[in-house]
Amino acid sequence: MKSNESKKPSAKKTERVKEIAFDVNLLLESLRGHADALEGKRKITMRTTILRLAKPAPLLRARDIFAIREKLHVSQPVFASLLNVPLATARSWEQGTRKPSGAALRLLELVSRQPKTVLDAVGPRLEKRVA
Repeated sequence: MKSNESKKPSAKKTERVKEIAFDVNLLLESLRGHADALEGKRKITMRTTILRLAKPAPLLRARDIFAIREKLHVSQPVFASLLNVPLATARSWEQGTRKPSGAALRLLELVSRQPKTVLDAVGPRLEKRVA
């Protein structure tokens, strides 16, 4: 029988093996930390965990904001009330004289994606008038 040791490995089949330092204690400590966070015993912070943050809210044009309000089937005053902004602000967004930014953009994005949820949470409620 011929020995395999005498054969030279071909250049194509040569694989490099990279050794990695493995610390079992460090792995266990990390797992305990994540378990504590999942159980609510510890907060997850930016210092200890890498989080993928949300992308900035998309910019909206006047017609996009109008479409969001129409999707909700509400008037401008009710729309402004839902967003907790002055009526003049909501009107100027729809007319294109002002543009929402920051938190308002994020809120409008959420309203656009989940209109029913927003209406259920903060929408107008019909009540009977007591005479």
